[in-house]
Amino acid sequence: MKTYIAEFVGTFVLVFGGCGAAVLAANHIGYLGVSFAFGLSLVGMIYAIGPVSGCHLNPAVTLGLFLSGKFPAARIPGYVAAQLLGAIVASAVLLFVASGTGHFDPVATGFASNGYGDRSPGHYGVGAAFVVEVIMSALLVLTILGATDVKAPVGFAGIAIGLVLTLIHLISIPVTNTSVNPVRSIGPALFAGGAAIGQLWMFVLAPLLGAAVAAGLYSVLRAVDPVIQIPASQAHAALAGQQEARIEVAKVLADADASKI
Repeated sequence: MKTYIAEFVGTFVLVFGGCGAAVLAANHIGYLGVSFAFGLSLVGMIYAIGPVSGCHLNPAVTLGLFLSGKFPAARIPGYVAAQLLGAIVASAVLLFVASGTGHFDPVATGFASNGYGDRSPGHYGVGAAFVVEVIMSALLVLTILGATDVKAPVGFAGIAIGLVLTLIHLISIPVTNTSVNPVRSIGPALFAGGAAIGQLWMFVLAPLLGAAVAAGLYSVLRAVDPVIQIPASQAHAALAGQQEARIEVAKVLADADASKI
């Protein structure tokens, strides 16, 4: 239960922090500020709840970890449900705050929802939007898989992942307002009205497809030690499992050296 609560809290912070910056402060901080708001929200949550749940906050990340053998299938429904609930509650709270001016209209403003065509900030078509979302989602998931690998430097994964999410937003906000996360799209769209909901299919499908691409690419690029392989049960917690995995590797190496004496 603690892992699901952590995923709920983390997703709430990500959506409220990132979308909140877009809804409440975009006129002052621009695309750059909104991009950093998403990236910094993720960095904070990685170090805050990573030791509890691995800090997925995104069904695409959960899928990518599962396809890479780092996360058990049995836990996927609970993680996705917690992420979706966190995104919806965050969007509801954000709407309450934004409505404090007395004249905020989530439908007219778009409420930080994602879109293509007339709903794209730069009026990019469906094809361009789909390709960008797949590529950006693949980049995010690939970074997470690599940065949390047992051979990656300990303690720096959160920084790398947060900076990549910032980069992703800098590239793709003009195209789709940046999703790369199905629940980040679903939460605001529920309050932004029919047009936003009608385009949700892309922002559910494209991130999941990107996650599958990243998992396949990671399996090709990953340098697997022929002697020592970390079990999926040790790797699924991402940041939380990094140090423990290295300790286990050290024990195996020590035992191997001792047997040679």
